[in-house]
Amino acid sequence: MDTLKSSDLKAILHSKRANMFYLEYCRVMQKDGRVLYLTETSKENQYFNIPIANTTVLLLGNGTSITQAAMRMLAQAGVLVGFTGGGGTPLFMANDVEQPIEWLTPQSEYRPTEYLQAWLSFWFDDEKRLTAAKMIQTARIDYLTRIWTKDRELKQNGFELSKLENALTTFTQRTENATKQSELLLTEAQLTKALYKCAANATNTSDFTRQHQSTDLANDFLNHGNYLAYGLAATTLWVLGIPHGFAVMHGKTRRGALVFDVADLIKDALVLPWAFICAKENATEQEFRQQILQSFTDHKALDYMFDKVKEIALADHGEHHD
Repeated sequence: MDTLKSSDLKAILHSKRANMFYLEYCRVMQKDGRVLYLTETSKENQYFNIPIANTTVLLLGNGTSITQAAMRMLAQAGVLVGFTGGGGTPLFMANDVEQPIEWLTPQSEYRPTEYLQAWLSFWFDDEKRLTAAKMIQTARIDYLTRIWTKDRELKQNGFELSKLENALTTFTQRTENATKQSELLLTEAQLTKALYKCAANATNTSDFTRQHQSTDLANDFLNHGNYLAYGLAATTLWVLGIPHGFAVMHGKTRRGALVFDVADLIKDALVLPWAFICAKENATEQEFRQQILQSFTDHKALDYMFDKVKEIALADHGEHHD
């Protein structure tokens, strides 16, 4: 069997790739020019192929190991790898466990510089960085409005834009009038609270409180889904060559903060409602993950991230930009 060349592996654009994988209790290895994972049972060992040319992110959970040869092929294919705890959260990093949002990224001497240079052209200016942050906030609401308007399943489960009309109007006005990042963050927190209330009401979830140290299924699924969104965001930034530290919303002191910013583009529209719906239906982790990944694909979440990050990078961030 001929070994795949790295040029073959990159034939599918990252923005068009469909797969994210979470694996546990298995060994990931290279065999005959493919990346496989091996599950061992008392009766037999089974090999399963990982289609790396159509994969964006690989999360390795409890009881996993990976070979150097497999990592080399994943790097050639441009697949980001993260080590996680059980259920896909939290995300650990081999050399930096304290940072919960760092990734093992494919390394290459030749990465695109166009978008990095464009990003840095405005990033050191406080006012221009604020303008970029407002663009992200506007884009997340545009995406939520579009998805919740046309997604039949969300409507059937009680997620209606009319229930958020006042909150969205307030959010838009306060975002436009904000003069510093802290005001944007406060406005974002108020919108998020309204979204949680809307989701809890739609799914008859009583006494919901957001807890990152999970206490119930809804919180479990929110954590899990958010980390999948972080994977897409990290992939977008890696492909475009923009380091994760150049955030516009979540502050300069967190190395991975731009991943949070970009993930915000899709989290409210997709992760939040499905976390509550799947919790109401008492879904398993795997069922929730399949639902979220399918939703990402159906609504072209990765495409949207690429388009918006490019748009923000190349925009005129002066006071009079259109």
